[in-house]
Amino acid sequence: MANFTQKAIKETFIALLEEHPLSDITVKNIVETCGINRNSFYYHYQDIPALIEEIVKEQAETIIQKYPSVNSIVECFDALIEFFSQRKRAIMHIYRSVSREVFERNLMEVSEYFVRSYIDTALAQENIPAEDKQTVINYYKCVGFGLIIDWLNNGMTETYAQSIRRIFLLKKDLAVEIAQMLQNQV
Repeated sequence: MANFTQKAIKETFIALLEEHPLSDITVKNIVETCGINRNSFYYHYQDIPALIEEIVKEQAETIIQKYPSVNSIVECFDALIEFFSQRKRAIMHIYRSVSREVFERNLMEVSEYFVRSYIDTALAQENIPAEDKQTVINYYKCVGFGLIIDWLNNGMTETYAQSIRRIFLLKKDLAVEIAQMLQNQV
């Protein structure tokens, strides 16, 4: 029963979030739409930010599970764009709310997962120290995170997403180049 109620709360909240900014959604809206009482909501969640945090974490895990391996940095970006585009309004409402920090923290974790998966593949034949590999991962993670945030700040337009995708296509072999430059420094 608890799983059913939690699922109903989450689905109702996401549906409301697709239609309304987060600041307009109350626990009362959620429980009335969901058909449960307030105590049921508070039995599962301390408040709406706790609900958001659980949803964002679950969605991050869903993205990661969907892509057990990544073969290119473009594939990393495409996976995030695809996921975000399917939930555009809800994501923008969370991103533009007080829960932005939760969203950004989980976006950084997903970005690191994708980049690490890609780097493990791209540098599999390179003999580089772990700290140099981590440097490459940190570089790509921060670039990817920054570009996604910039895309969000620019309204998640398709044109802007294509522009960012072109950046990744132009720099598709940069990971190997960086790894080789790091090796040559030694």
